[in-house]
Amino acid sequence: MLNISQKKELVERLAKEVSESEISILIDYKGLDVLQMTDLRAQLRNEGARLEVVKNSLLNRASQGTDAALMKDFYKGPNAIIFSKDDPVAPARILVDFAKKNEKLEIKAGAFSGKLLTVEEIKHLARMPSKQELLGKVVYTLNAVPISFVNVLSGVPRAFVNVLNAIADQKEAA
Repeated sequence: MLNISQKKELVERLAKEVSESEISILIDYKGLDVLQMTDLRAQLRNEGARLEVVKNSLLNRASQGTDAALMKDFYKGPNAIIFSKDDPVAPARILVDFAKKNEKLEIKAGAFSGKLLTVEEIKHLARMPSKQELLGKVVYTLNAVPISFVNVLSGVPRAFVNVLNAIADQKEAA
């Protein structure tokens, strides 16, 4: 049991983490054993996300004034909250994949950019490319423009040299 000062510290820490997170997802972990929870935590940690099991009353206090407060209607039963500061897609993808393998895991809701996410929206988010993939595509696109421009510009002198070579070949043949 936590005393009041420990609860206040926990609420302050959770409030800070939830307010700084880009996405928060609420799950029901009832029925998962310790090994499964450890595996899930490790997968999330590898992608920069955290899973926190916390009492609903403390979570309700900590989420006040944040996007996670949108999920307060789902604060019933055994809950864990997942938050990620960097990539909103990675934790969604991990949870959806984990829920496919472990039917006891139930994704309840999520909060992202001031919007309450349903389970279907979280599944849709999980199918999106990751932040790294999107950044790679942007870099590729930005790199393709100057390369194409250089190819177009080099085409004119190349064509001119080909014409001069053709004229030289004609004069040699004559």
